[in-house]
Amino acid sequence: MNPFNYKRRLTSETRVGNVMIGGNNPIRIQSMTNTNTNDTDASTEQVIRIVEAGADLVRLTAQGVREAENLRNIENRLHELGYNTPLVADIHFNPRAAEAAAKIVEKVRVNPGNFVDRVKNFEHLEYSDEEYAQEIDKIRAKLIPLLNICKEHRTALRIGVNHGSLSDRIMSRFGDTPEGMVESCMEFLSICVEEDFKNIVISIKASNTIVMTKTVRLLANRMEKEGLAFPFHLGVTEAGDAEDGRIKSAVGIGSLLADGIGETIRVSLSEDPECEIPVAKKLVNYIFERENHELIIAATSPKFSPYSTDKRKTCAVKNIGGDQVPVVISDRSNGNFEFDVHFLPDYIYVGAIIPQNAPRAIPLIVDAAGWSGLEKTYPLFGNTTSSAHSLIPEIKRNDASIKFIRSSFSDLDEEFLHFLKQNNNIVLILTSKHVNAVGEQKAFFHKLLDAGVEIPVVVEHEYAENEREDLQIKSGADFGAIFLDGFGNGISLKNSGTIALPAVDTYMFGILQASRLRTSKTEFISCPSCGRTLFDLQTTVASIKQSTSHLKNLKIGVMGCIVNGPGEMADADYGYVGAEKGKVSLYKKKECIEKNIPSDEAVDHLIKLIKDNGDWLEPER
Repeated sequence: MNPFNYKRRLTSETRVGNVMIGGNNPIRIQSMTNTNTNDTDASTEQVIRIVEAGADLVRLTAQGVREAENLRNIENRLHELGYNTPLVADIHFNPRAAEAAAKIVEKVRVNPGNFVDRVKNFEHLEYSDEEYAQEIDKIRAKLIPLLNICKEHRTALRIGVNHGSLSDRIMSRFGDTPEGMVESCMEFLSICVEEDFKNIVISIKASNTIVMTKTVRLLANRMEKEGLAFPFHLGVTEAGDAEDGRIKSAVGIGSLLADGIGETIRVSLSEDPECEIPVAKKLVNYIFERENHELIIAATSPKFSPYSTDKRKTCAVKNIGGDQVPVVISDRSNGNFEFDVHFLPDYIYVGAIIPQNAPRAIPLIVDAAGWSGLEKTYPLFGNTTSSAHSLIPEIKRNDASIKFIRSSFSDLDEEFLHFLKQNNNIVLILTSKHVNAVGEQKAFFHKLLDAGVEIPVVVEHEYAENEREDLQIKSGADFGAIFLDGFGNGISLKNSGTIALPAVDTYMFGILQASRLRTSKTEFISCPSCGRTLFDLQTTVASIKQSTSHLKNLKIGVMGCIVNGPGEMADADYGYVGAEKGKVSLYKKKECIEKNIPSDEAVDHLIKLIKDNGDWLEPER
């Protein structure tokens, strides 16, 4: 993996019906139905909508043998109507359903966390090495019959690990860690290789974008060491809906695509599944714009690990850098000072001079030539035509308490690096005009690491988008790739299109939250819904958001069923999980507090639970 120069990872090929995944094939786009798989008509109609939106594969849940066998009726109906898109059966807890589905559809997904192991209870289990080996033998006894059926019917297999459904056995030995997720996958993968079954796709997903990216990189490295190169399916689980779901998916999936990792993707939104396809296509197409770019000459710093969650060490310049949350800088150089009061930036860039109508409550950044020393104003040195190091004499003469310098990779010569090391009141604003701006910006940070420069850096990207979704996807992918590597002490998103500036500010806060760096609003960890969902998920998510979106420091999980619910919600403060048809269970962290509440009463019970635990604030009127 080269962090600076974009190139797709070369993988083996996996055949899924008439679709090839991996190798030199295009990145395949997929989604999943949320209908009852026993409802042939509804499932067929939804598959068609997903296919006509542009999907290469469609997944359906098969929680039991009955649902698995009805996949034949759905497939036959699709063929009668002229649709031959491969179908994928999604299996949890039920090897018999997997075996039935493998005789019918083109691909079966199994989850190592619950294919053999019992339902997750968060129990710490002690195993001797002999006992642990016996558990692996249990997996082998269940998996090999499935592999034999897959061989006979030329059915592909996805080994799909979810952070939220690691088994208690894995958790007891490895903890809730990337290493545990990798081991969960490798247990199954090793058996497949032993049995000479290689028609495989791998996925390793999490709702936490940092965990997701680090774990996929770790697994790719582990497979490479063992001479394996199976294709990856990428996705951020429980990403949510609307703006949050798009940004979070772009941050996580886009960061890995930028690494060259990923052969098929699903953007999981709590919306109608066909809405996922255009988002996924835009993300893939945007990353592909970097193909065959001008080479970036840079070296990976030995101080950096792609598997670590550590952040680059920086000094603090007032409220920027050090252990402080990243700042938001809003470009208002066009003189527009309309703001969303819930998402006020930390600094405002006003351009060449300070306008009379500029707000005084928020610190202002002005071009150095127009800076006059007013309180709460700071100069910005550098532009697109002059190099930052040529401005060193001018910068030295300035007595501002914070000096912002716009800089790029080409500025980092020995003189400029030496100057940066001698000053503790400088903040760099990092720009790039390179086609692969993300790669060049990463090269900038690696050079700072090697030089021991601890100056804080605000990352800046500029766009010209008129569609909100386009800006959410592109900016999420670009900034996410930098932030998830532990780089960046602030964000500056500039857009010359027609999108309202207050919305652009919210995207910056959203990107920081999706990158797990700064919380500015309630985080809703909501699943995309599937045939296992036990209530109207979209309506429920909307209702919960309406009641709780003012609770800015809380994470609330909304899960359609028990498969990933408690596990993914271990990272949430409160959870709302489908228990059975029309019934909901409520969680505080990992603990189930109330079971089987009628769904029409459950939102009120959730609010009461939050109040009872002292986390409720009355919304501002």
